[in-house]
Amino acid sequence: MFSGIIESVGTVTALRREGGNLHITLSCPFADELKIDQSVAHNGVCLTVVELSDGGYTVTAIDETLKKSNLGLLAVGDKVNLERSMRPDALLDGHIVQGHVDMTARCTDVQQADGSHVYTFGYEPGEGRITVEKGSVAVNGVSLTVVNSRPDGFQVAIIPYTWEHTNFHTFAPGTVVNIEFDIIGKYISKLMQNYR
Repeated sequence: MFSGIIESVGTVTALRREGGNLHITLSCPFADELKIDQSVAHNGVCLTVVELSDGGYTVTAIDETLKKSNLGLLAVGDKVNLERSMRPDALLDGHIVQGHVDMTARCTDVQQADGSHVYTFGYEPGEGRITVEKGSVAVNGVSLTVVNSRPDGFQVAIIPYTWEHTNFHTFAPGTVVNIEFDIIGKYISKLMQNYR
């Protein structure tokens, strides 16, 4: 379980394919505090630490994860939003983020607006793919508030701090991002489908 408040931005230092799996090695400021079998969200995807190295660590993404996320598009040197799992006694500063990415979306526009940035994202509509005006959504693991909700997309406004301390500053039209829709909205959508 995560909150969508990014703890650090890591850098991909190595990628290794093994069958349908991708082993991703990253460096980050808290790498030396990690333990084997610990969960860390990577651009919103919950992955397990499988190997530790000096100042870095390795996680493995399976084929299903690569199909539903942008992790298969990573290259050495790319920046990745990181968040360690939430402790039970921690404040929930963002919203409930499971680390189970639903799909990818594509950035279609970036605009500056009096010191903040407004990003537009588009995706294929479908069951459970729902945003609500002023509701929550996780984009690359970042807990955000939805504006201009549509059946096939939405916008978010990013304050300067978030822009500087996540990988949002690397986004441009065409950038593929991970989306985790709000868990409450997904359950309601599923219930509505069952009663039609």
